[in-house]
Amino acid sequence: MAFLIRVAAAILALASATAGAAPWPERPIRLLVGFAPGGSGDIIARLLSPRLTVSLGQPVVVENRLGAGGSIAAEAVARAAPDGYTWAVIPSGHATQGAMIKTQPFDPVKDFAWVSTVTTYPLTFAVSPESRFNSLAELIREARRSPGKYTYSSVGTGTAHHLVGEWLNAEAGIELVHVPFKGGTAALTETMAGRMDLMIETITLTLPYLRGGKLRGIGVTSARPIESLPSLPLVTDTVPGIIFESWQGITTTPGTKPEIIARINAELRAALALPEVQRQLADLGGGAVPSTPDEFRARVERDIARFRQVVDSRGIERQ
Repeated sequence: MAFLIRVAAAILALASATAGAAPWPERPIRLLVGFAPGGSGDIIARLLSPRLTVSLGQPVVVENRLGAGGSIAAEAVARAAPDGYTWAVIPSGHATQGAMIKTQPFDPVKDFAWVSTVTTYPLTFAVSPESRFNSLAELIREARRSPGKYTYSSVGTGTAHHLVGEWLNAEAGIELVHVPFKGGTAALTETMAGRMDLMIETITLTLPYLRGGKLRGIGVTSARPIESLPSLPLVTDTVPGIIFESWQGITTTPGTKPEIIARINAELRAALALPEVQRQLADLGGGAVPSTPDEFRARVERDIARFRQVVDSRGIERQ
């Protein structure tokens, strides 16, 4: 009899605990984007939010928090309550900032719960169609003969574009001069006009110009040829070791329960498996690339370490 009483009590306790556990999610989720509407992070957020709204049964509301190169949105998610209701789209610029900025209001790795990458896309090396350089090897050869004569573009000091250019300088033993622009459009105009010797830019911007013959591609920083432009040569074939892909991914607040992070990861994977989502990400020049939380964190740590090494070896002053 005593045994039956204990069993009944255990069943009642379990039922009570289950009934008292709040379901997740039970209210709307904020998806923060650190850049203006129309950018790649914003496009990704608005591509995913309606599908995640359906699968999670609660609105996933996109909120643009502009400023400080995405750091305002990053800090907001890092400091939010650890309940899974605040997410952010974090770009690979987060890693370059981690390498370049002396003091940030958060730890670029530890202050985030890394959920999953969403997409990756390489950088392209491109020149004007009228350029004398038909290959990266030709550019390197001439740059060695005339240090400081030739230029390369970026979308700002401390960006991946800038640091990949300095990585090229270090590995190839050359001195291309860095010219930062406020965005890729200005750099594109100067390169097509022949006033910039080398444009370093994500394939999300350059792909239509490469296909249309308005730019001549001389390299891509991926590990393998890209499906959207398979004839574009790999940078690593000329300068071994230079392999880099920009990324966009979803993070939430550290301390969020593992089961909630697992649920978000699973729903992201389901959304990224949809053909229309894969097609739209391909149109951006990348592809659907989900990951585990551990894989995402390892990618961020690896990129920060790699770019800190570039910054140190090139004597670049941290901001």
